[in-house]
Amino acid sequence: MKSYLAAAVQMNSLPDLEKNLVQAEDLIDLAVRQGAELVGLPENFSFLGDEEAKMAQAEAIAQASEKFLRTMAQRYQITLLGGGFPVPTTTGKVYNTALLVGPDGQDLSRYEKVHLFDVNLPDGNTYRESNTVLAGTHLPSVYPSKELGNLGISVCYDVRFPELYRHLSQMGAEVLFVPAAFTAYTGKDHWQVLLQARAIENTCYVIAPAQTGRHNNLRQSHGHAVIIDPWGMILADAGDQPGVAIAPIEPTRLEQVRRQMPALQHRVFV
Repeated sequence: MKSYLAAAVQMNSLPDLEKNLVQAEDLIDLAVRQGAELVGLPENFSFLGDEEAKMAQAEAIAQASEKFLRTMAQRYQITLLGGGFPVPTTTGKVYNTALLVGPDGQDLSRYEKVHLFDVNLPDGNTYRESNTVLAGTHLPSVYPSKELGNLGISVCYDVRFPELYRHLSQMGAEVLFVPAAFTAYTGKDHWQVLLQARAIENTCYVIAPAQTGRHNNLRQSHGHAVIIDPWGMILADAGDQPGVAIAPIEPTRLEQVRRQMPALQHRVFV
């Protein structure tokens, strides 16, 4: 693993596939011009807002998203995560799928989100992800990159389930992706502290791309795409506007924290 720059992209995706992909490309270009070699796009990067429209276009969104990720990774010679897009299943629902692609345009790792956001929030908003999304049935894998480290993938609501991240750290993860479209209501209280907890307890870097702003009349996201070091320090925060959070991933820092706080070696219950 070498030292390199990573970028967590922050988008304001809409119910418009073409506009979203243009926005994503602009932000990837911005990240690469600043030196990023590992770039993450948020959950729902290619379409966000109207569930009925998403389901009607799911096949087209899936095909366009996968082609886009492979093209961008190859064009910019980066490792690129698409943090979540709908992939149709035979059940009439879709998988919320995250896809990691290498600089040669080849798929490296694919994860279908297992924890679905079915929640009645105190602000009056109700979310039922399971109405349209089929939960994945497999824990995410860790992709071993000689240059970028061991990369673990999760998606949004997963961040509230520490056992998933313990699994990733047991599999050797050094960098954890948490692409999200966190709601504005929950994000203000929980987003940063949950991400810091996952970084601290697993002594891993966390790269958390995010959605921000309004996506339609009902849905609003928190923003604050961040990169966090293994000690839980915020290295970069994209604020509440579309943009990128960029920070260095340093193997010497990872080694230092794991040496000073060897909690993973002290576990009693496995």
